[in-house]
Amino acid sequence: MPLIRSRIVFESSAADGQQKPTSRVQRRGQERRRAILDAAEALLTEQGYEAATLKAVGDRAGIPTASMYHYFPDRHRVEAELLRRHMSELDALIAAVLDKPRAQTLREAVDVMTDLLLDYFRAHPSCAELWFKGRHETLAELVHAFDEAQAERLWRHIIDRGLASADTPLLAVQLSFEVGNRLFDVAFSRTPEGDEATIDEARRLITAYLESYA
Repeated sequence: MPLIRSRIVFESSAADGQQKPTSRVQRRGQERRRAILDAAEALLTEQGYEAATLKAVGDRAGIPTASMYHYFPDRHRVEAELLRRHMSELDALIAAVLDKPRAQTLREAVDVMTDLLLDYFRAHPSCAELWFKGRHETLAELVHAFDEAQAERLWRHIIDRGLASADTPLLAVQLSFEVGNRLFDVAFSRTPEGDEATIDEARRLITAYLESYA
């Protein structure tokens, strides 16, 4: 199923990180990888995407550039690992919200999902930097996989809750995520906190589209 495949994409590295180290060398390696990811997150938050070069991340983590390549061959691998970490957190938050539903209408369901994503991006600027400014193929694939997974999750939720017609196509919710992602991109390009007017238009557009299937 698409949901299962997509979740594997962004949860696999988290699972790898939970494996128990079998030696001091492995423990040190894991500690250094975490230090690199934490340094990348700090640079992305404080200075933005362009500043988070592999050398700058290494300097922030206190790891020589030559040694950085032992853990990550290029900055794209660092970014992908960090984005997976964010996606794992986001996935858990979305699951928790949908497992204890409070939305009584389709409009409220759209608002719940929009608010959750908006709050997360605002609280984690490094995630927004990677999501909207990291244009390389690996990050784009991760974002697409995440959106596909959450679209299927929301689709099942709104149908099971009777918020949308049982014959609502999955494609409609997938397209809603595509549109929402693009408008979030516009919102965060306008202001670091995400332009409220653009976010409001995203809510209106997506709600009106999905309500045509209610």
